[in-house]
Amino acid sequence: MSNSPPRGFPPEEFEARTAKVQAEMDQAGLSGLLLMTEAEVRYFSGFHTLFWQSPTRPWFLFIPAQGKPIAVIPEIGALLMRQTWIDDIRTWPAPNPGDDGISLLTELLSPLASQSASIGVLKGHETALRMPLGDYEHLIAALPGLQIKDATGLVRSLRMVKSPREIEKLSHICAIGSRIFERVPDFARAGTALDEVFRAFRRAALDVGADDVPYLVGGADQGGYRDVISPPSARPLQAGDILMLDSGATWDGYFCDFDRNFAITQADDLSRRAYDVLWRATEAGLAAARPGTTCRELFHTMQSVIAQMDSAGGDVGRLGHGLGMQLTEWPSHAAFDDTVIQENMVLTLEPSLSYGDGRIMVHEENIVIRASGAELLTSRAAPELPVI
Repeated sequence: MSNSPPRGFPPEEFEARTAKVQAEMDQAGLSGLLLMTEAEVRYFSGFHTLFWQSPTRPWFLFIPAQGKPIAVIPEIGALLMRQTWIDDIRTWPAPNPGDDGISLLTELLSPLASQSASIGVLKGHETALRMPLGDYEHLIAALPGLQIKDATGLVRSLRMVKSPREIEKLSHICAIGSRIFERVPDFARAGTALDEVFRAFRRAALDVGADDVPYLVGGADQGGYRDVISPPSARPLQAGDILMLDSGATWDGYFCDFDRNFAITQADDLSRRAYDVLWRATEAGLAAARPGTTCRELFHTMQSVIAQMDSAGGDVGRLGHGLGMQLTEWPSHAAFDDTVIQENMVLTLEPSLSYGDGRIMVHEENIVIRASGAELLTSRAAPELPVI
C-alpha cells in the first residue's frame, strides 16, 4: 500500500537494541547472550523468514559483551542473513542430526568457558529451548566452566517497550485489521457456513493489505458462543447466532490481535448485556492504562466491571497482554503480574465473561501507551452489539 511504513529497519535500530541489551548484560555480569527462538533472533538481527515453521533446523544468534551479534545458522539461511546488519555469519550444511551447529557453537563459546564466564539463555515463562534437548546437553558438557544464567527478564524488559519504528508498523497492521472487520457484514450472513466466513476473512485481509493471517479463531452459536479456539465448522450461520472473530493478521512481521462480535439477524437481551459490560470494562481499561499503573491494577480495574455480570471473568486467567512480533507477548494483565506499564508499550485489552448456559464473550482492542495514557491503535468497537 502506498501509505505503508518502510519495511524492515535501518541498521541503527539494531545497533540501539544491541547497545541496550549489552548494557543490561554488563549489569548482570553476563559475557554473552545465546538466542535461538525466532522473535529474539529477528529482534536483534532483522533475519525474517518463514523457514522457522520447519522444526528440522536450529538457528542461533550470539550477542557478545561488546560488538555485533554473531549468527550460527544453517547454510541455507546465509544469503538472507547477509542482507541484515550481521557481518559474522558461521554456517554448516543442515540438517545434520549428528552435529547441527554444535561444533560451531562449541568453538565460539570455548574461550568463555575457559574463563568460567557466564552467558544468558531464556529459561522463563513464555520461552522455549528451540534445539534438541540432547544437543543442548551435549553442548553444555563440551563447555565445562561455562555458567548458564536466566536472561528472560533482561530480554523481556527490552522487548516490552517498543521503538517508534515498531509502533509505526503495529499501528499500520492494526489499521489494516480494522478495515478487515469493516468488511465482515459483506460475507458473514445467515446461511453462510462458518468455515467459509473464515476463508472470506482471510481473503479480505490480503485484499486490504495484510501480509498474512497466521491466527484466526472464533465461534458462532445460538445466543452466544461457547468455544473460541476450535477450528471452524461447516455449520451455516443462523438467525440468533452470536458470531465472534479474533484475528492476528501480520504486516512486515508484526501482529494485530483483536476481535469483534456480531449478532446474526437479531440479538438476544442477555448477549446485548454481556456486550455492554465488556465494552464498559474496556473503557475502564482504556482510562487506567497509563504509565505507572501495574498490570495487576489494570486487571482489577476491568474485572470490577466484569463482576457486575460474571464474578469469574470468564476464567481465562488474564484480560490482555503485550503485542508485537508475536501474537502474545509480555506482560499479562493478570492478578499475578506486577509489571509496571511504561510509555511505548503496545498492549491488548481483552476482557471476557461467562453468561447464560455456558456462553462466553470476549472483547479486545489494541493500544499503545503514551505519556498521557492509552491511545487506540484499533478502531474502537461499536458501543452496542452490531447486528448483521
